[in-house]
Amino acid sequence: TVQKLYNLYGPSEDTTYSTAALVGRDEVPLIGRPLPATRAYVLDASLQPVPVGVAGELYLAGEGQARGYLLRPELTAERFVPEPYGPPGSRMYRTGDRVRYRMDGRLEYLGRIDFQVKVRGFRIELGEIEAALRRAPGLKDAVVVAKGEAADKRLVAYVTPKANASLEVEALRTHLRQGLPEYMVPTTFVVLDALPLNSNGKVDR
Repeated sequence: TVQKLYNLYGPSEDTTYSTAALVGRDEVPLIGRPLPATRAYVLDASLQPVPVGVAGELYLAGEGQARGYLLRPELTAERFVPEPYGPPGSRMYRTGDRVRYRMDGRLEYLGRIDFQVKVRGFRIELGEIEAALRRAPGLKDAVVVAKGEAADKRLVAYVTPKANASLEVEALRTHLRQGLPEYMVPTTFVVLDALPLNSNGKVDR
């Protein structure tokens, strides 16, 4: 029997593990708090810290940081930027991950920055919808994508239930409407036994 389960987060550019969280039973896994010798910032597009509870991009700094990408100076300059809140001359890594700090000081992963779409004139972060769906009772995992073009573009949610649970589409819509505006509630829900994975073991969108 599993006694404790930890969720470890981190990119290779920060030597694999940067944050950790103890996952409670029936709790949506968080990515937790920075490990020792790691600094984690949640910043806006101007590299300014955002308030607790507000989503921003995660930047990592500290002793585990890589020097850069081999023979790729332009990419290194793009992803490893000066750290305005650390020691002089230090750098931080731009992860491309969208997160927010919770009131208890733990980080919640919301998705990738590049998973932003525009539907009916509204800019939508797909990861924010996915994070809200994962808090629904009986739901194991979810992926939201935009289908169609121009005025016909719509949001489609692919969801999987937990073991011995069933999912009701209207209940999921009601759950989302409690925390999201109507334009972020998917038009279509597709219930699957499991989400499809690509050759790297990641969800195939």
